[in-house]
Amino acid sequence: MTDPTRRSLALAAAAAPLLAVLGNTAPAAAAPRRSTVFVAGDSTASVYPTAAAPRAGWGQALPVFTGPHLTVDDRALSGASSKSFADLGLLDGILADLRTGDRLLVSFGHNDEKTSDPARGTDPYTTYQQYLRRYLDGARSRGALPVLVTSVERRRFDADGRALASHGAYPQAMRDLAAAERVPLVDLQALSLALWQQLGPEGTKAYFLWREPGGNYPDGVADNTHFQAHGAIEVARLVAADLHRQHLLPPGSLRGLGRPVPDDRPVWPPTI
Repeated sequence: MTDPTRRSLALAAAAAPLLAVLGNTAPAAAAPRRSTVFVAGDSTASVYPTAAAPRAGWGQALPVFTGPHLTVDDRALSGASSKSFADLGLLDGILADLRTGDRLLVSFGHNDEKTSDPARGTDPYTTYQQYLRRYLDGARSRGALPVLVTSVERRRFDADGRALASHGAYPQAMRDLAAAERVPLVDLQALSLALWQQLGPEGTKAYFLWREPGGNYPDGVADNTHFQAHGAIEVARLVAADLHRQHLLPPGSLRGLGRPVPDDRPVWPPTI
């Protein structure tokens, strides 16, 4: 046996006790903390049951883009406004569950526009912003990050096939609030309007809840506000991609942003 070989064996034998001690005492690598993205919103974001499929909200579809260390907790409620969601105690429920490092996506406007309804209607630059501040203040007080999300656009086109904005002053009021409060904003109204313009009046029918008679819609349906699965997935992609662009989620939280997603990937629970 050569001298270098003897020296290597001697060093290995001397190191063995120390390595055994280190092996017994070194802490195991900590598993990455699982973060939660909560969604507070209306019917365009909410979860629908199997009896309503393929109708789906973008919050319901958001998990198709999440990695193993991010959970989506979609609390959006059909018919809710920023006011009614809070007045019903649903905001308090989210705040009770928020933890440091979580995110709260806040997307209202469709039903805030119903100003003839005192339970839901708000004014863009007074009560709308006042209610939204309750979401922002509540999330920040718990160490969570609030993110404002302007309302997704409806399917509206003029006679020349140009996609039309339909939410009045509410998106700009949310943008102004985000700037004043220095909180992140996903401008889903602008992103979706550009997508609808690209797709055109006919192309958007595959995104919104336009269905021939059959299945859960025996009489058919032509809904220019809510989505079928394909539309919910693609609107969720807009939201997820902008969260990624702004680095608003922990690294590795999202996946598959550039890949096609089958329309059967969202989960429709038996009941809500």
